[in-house]
Amino acid sequence: MADERPDLLLARPTPFLVVDPEVLRGNVASMAADAARRGVALRPHAKTHKSADVAALQLAAGAVGLTVATVSEAEAFADAGCEDLFVAYPLWVDAAKGVRLRALAERVTISVGTDSTEGARALAAQLPGGRVLVEVDSGHHRSGVAPDDAGAVAEAAQRAGLDVLGVFTFPGHSYAPGAAAEVAAQEALALRTAVTSMTRHGAEPRVVSGGSTPTVAQADATVLTEMRPGVYVFNDAQQWELGTVGPERVALTCLATVVSHGEGTVVLDAGSKVLGADRPSWTTGWGRLLDHPGARVTLLSEHHAVVGWDGSPLPPLGQRVRVVPNHVCNAVNLADELVLTTGETWPVTARGANT
Repeated sequence: MADERPDLLLARPTPFLVVDPEVLRGNVASMAADAARRGVALRPHAKTHKSADVAALQLAAGAVGLTVATVSEAEAFADAGCEDLFVAYPLWVDAAKGVRLRALAERVTISVGTDSTEGARALAAQLPGGRVLVEVDSGHHRSGVAPDDAGAVAEAAQRAGLDVLGVFTFPGHSYAPGAAAEVAAQEALALRTAVTSMTRHGAEPRVVSGGSTPTVAQADATVLTEMRPGVYVFNDAQQWELGTVGPERVALTCLATVVSHGEGTVVLDAGSKVLGADRPSWTTGWGRLLDHPGARVTLLSEHHAVVGWDGSPLPPLGQRVRVVPNHVCNAVNLADELVLTTGETWPVTARGANT
């Protein structure tokens, strides 16, 4: 595909995020078909796209509901008509969050995460009879109780009057080269152990939830009943570099303009305030160019992206190029809207919904 987008986008000042709806719909359909083939429910994580329009595509393709990261994301998607939401986060529910969760529970099916007996009791005090899943650590070492201890947390939650639906994990350490297969195996082992622990404590799980975009292809469907990938709808430079997808599956890019040249480098008008600033140690840059696979963003400032070019002639000043952000979730949260290649715009419904 050429660097320049259709004429109807050329009048819009850069930088801005562009979505190819054909690629987006293909990604949504492919993941839905894979989940259906494996007999696993799909509950995609909406923190990636934060868009009611993208959510509608996922739900129409068969998703059982959405995963969100915060109460405010749940509120935004409930306002947009989504009826089944899971806050996959070990919430600490104080009185203020309790008011909001009770209001949500009156109009949608809402479930939340916990990874401690104290957290479960705090939730029960604010949302009596609330639906909860116990989070376990499958190797990412962020949040989540040890798998063997899942039963004790589940039992405490039941005693507090909560409806314990099951167990979940996030195999986030899959975001590393060559790690997906091993991490998927660790996820399966952790969830099996947690299921055994919960059953032993009289809280046999109905939902066993996991999955990340790098691991879904290798996730153990004999253990999981539900998958929660998020990035797959758009994909990004990290997934491209990991080999999870090829560039043909990248649905979101940042359209940027060449504003300066250096010695073998190109400077673009899209910096960290548009692309996000994530760069894990294993990545080869702060982003890539969709139409120039050998190029890398080698330096990122607030309003500049310096690109080490791929050996081909440097593009002229004023030319527009498509930048693939390293971490698409962060880039989307920095934008007010997504511009489709058709010229249509979709609002970023849950932008800044961080509480």
